[in-house]
Amino acid sequence: MHEGSELLKKPLRYLKGVGEARAALFRRLGIHVIGDVISHYPRDYEDRSRLKKLVELQDGDQCSFEGIIASGVVVSRPRRGLTVSRVSIRDDTGLINAVWFNKPYLKDQLKPGERYLFFGKVTKRRTFEVLNPVYERIDGSGPVNTCRIIPIYPSTGKLTQNVIRSVIRNALSYAGGSIEDILPGWIRERYDLADVRYSVSNIHFPESDEAFLKARERLVFEELLILQLALMTVRTAPESTESGIVFGAREEVRRFIEGLPFRLTNAQLRVLEEIEQDMESSKVMNRLVQGDVGSGKTIVAVAALVKAAKSGYQGAFMVPTEILAAQHYSSLRELLEPLGLNIALLTGSTGAKDARRILEGISTGEIDIIVGTHALIEDKVVFENLGLVITDEQHRFGVRQRAALGKKGVRPDMLVMTATPIPRTLALILYGDLDISIIDELPPGRKKVLTYAVDSSMRGRVYNFIRKQVAEGRQVYIVCPLVEESDAVEAVSASELAYQLAHKTFSDLKVGLVHGKMRPSEKDDVMKRFISGETDILVSTTVIEVGVNVPNAALMVIENAERFGLSQLHQLRGRVGRSGYQSYCILFNDSKSELARERMKVMTETTDGFVISEKDLELRGPGDFFGTRQHGIPELKIANLYKDMEVLKKAQEAAEILIRDDRLLEAEENRLLGQAVSEKFSGVMNTISMN
Repeated sequence: MHEGSELLKKPLRYLKGVGEARAALFRRLGIHVIGDVISHYPRDYEDRSRLKKLVELQDGDQCSFEGIIASGVVVSRPRRGLTVSRVSIRDDTGLINAVWFNKPYLKDQLKPGERYLFFGKVTKRRTFEVLNPVYERIDGSGPVNTCRIIPIYPSTGKLTQNVIRSVIRNALSYAGGSIEDILPGWIRERYDLADVRYSVSNIHFPESDEAFLKARERLVFEELLILQLALMTVRTAPESTESGIVFGAREEVRRFIEGLPFRLTNAQLRVLEEIEQDMESSKVMNRLVQGDVGSGKTIVAVAALVKAAKSGYQGAFMVPTEILAAQHYSSLRELLEPLGLNIALLTGSTGAKDARRILEGISTGEIDIIVGTHALIEDKVVFENLGLVITDEQHRFGVRQRAALGKKGVRPDMLVMTATPIPRTLALILYGDLDISIIDELPPGRKKVLTYAVDSSMRGRVYNFIRKQVAEGRQVYIVCPLVEESDAVEAVSASELAYQLAHKTFSDLKVGLVHGKMRPSEKDDVMKRFISGETDILVSTTVIEVGVNVPNAALMVIENAERFGLSQLHQLRGRVGRSGYQSYCILFNDSKSELARERMKVMTETTDGFVISEKDLELRGPGDFFGTRQHGIPELKIANLYKDMEVLKKAQEAAEILIRDDRLLEAEENRLLGQAVSEKFSGVMNTISMN
């Protein structure tokens, strides 16, 4: 929906029924102007369209009926804090009683003889009753909350559904007529899409199921088309086709691979070949390497660094945490110093003296490869000739940091690694600016991690199992979702649990604690002790999720597992099973919710990250799954990337045609579409420039 119209840009308080207090509540939902509230789409619908006569009502019906108030409202107070309001309703076929709790004001509202529409659940006791029905006085303007398919909106505490509905209805009558259709006629015709005003009206207040489906398809298509156009515009920008560095050193890479103490899997060799071809071409490489936990992405990245360094360029390897940076640094030194390469580590806690020496080494080219955290994108880091940038766990950085590091060289090649498997079609959307390689094979000899979902009644047995693992010389992770005790969420906090485990349950064992509020140096200290085997049990919040490698850890226990997403649980489970020992993952889940049970079932039945990510997407929806805001990609308002795959394919096809024929969307029929793309994505498009 194009927001060029002046009416759509007016503040919400221009609408009837919106004062400053109500406008403030809407702002909490990110709704500031009239256009925002019109595109605040429903998250669900309730069918209140079936209007029955009272004689047709049956026990258990959820339906609408029309009736006349047949008595005064009687209010009783059976106990403190509870009022019950009762009234009789009749039509020409029968009588029913309506009952409301804690609404004493109805005594002054519902007057005998007045005609109302009601919607609610009917029960048969001695007579028919309807509990807490929605009610609407019949007047000339037609029903809003009954007798139709009713939208249910994302809301915030004090904004009721009735208020949101009436504000949206007012917004549509005030400004709906000025919504311009941004889709060119040929697209609407080719893909059989409804007109925008019809679609916006029917997404909020559908005339029928068919009208709703037509409206939704049109709005989903438009949203996905804008997303695709933004990503494709970046990708086909002139600077993205400017020539980059042509690397050589194929022979050195081959010798490096042959000298390793293990053989690469076929999947690793295939992905390395794709990377080498990119690096040897004059096109700037922008490649995403996806690989499940433990599939061996890092060694492929190291081979790419060998290629860059042996071709006379510097490489930068940016990771999200200091612990991970230190681990990568030590394994890179071991692998690459024998080849005569100079490796350095730069993080926020590098001492001032060392940092000065390293910064000088980077600027003179004396340092071939620098491993580090966000510290690498600071202004004071200046490279002599940066040729290759690798970022690990891309979802922790987002496009902006990747772009910032890339700007420190002259069109360096980019390699992005992630252990969050994303279904390929989705990866094409979210990483529309990247080519994709997938390492879909685990190294031989890896045993499957056995996973069990249990409730607290099994705690004693689990603790005995922990003791058994430690007695056999293994180490154990225990992960909790929260750091401090919180009234808001009933979940075990890491600090509280660690205290109990260290001082009571396992007072004879060595228990360490890591959480996000610790200083980096404290965290590193605890992690180092666990990595070196001094600590038996590490209690942690999810700070251990990414990358840390402790082959001796063979048991992962996750408290309140229902509070984590599936992909997160899969990442955590990937911290064990990194050696020849049989490893285990135990999920504590006391939630009775169907969704939680479904998640636990998925975790116990499969260890395939791609299957898990598909399921995660299906169960949670894409916003949660990707934390899309981190990508700089605006949250999708109506499209669901999992359910709308067919529409997405059509939108992709249309975007390709548009980009081919009018890359800058300057033609008159594409002008409004171009405007919508730049309004929504200007921030992203400025930061993902590929030069």
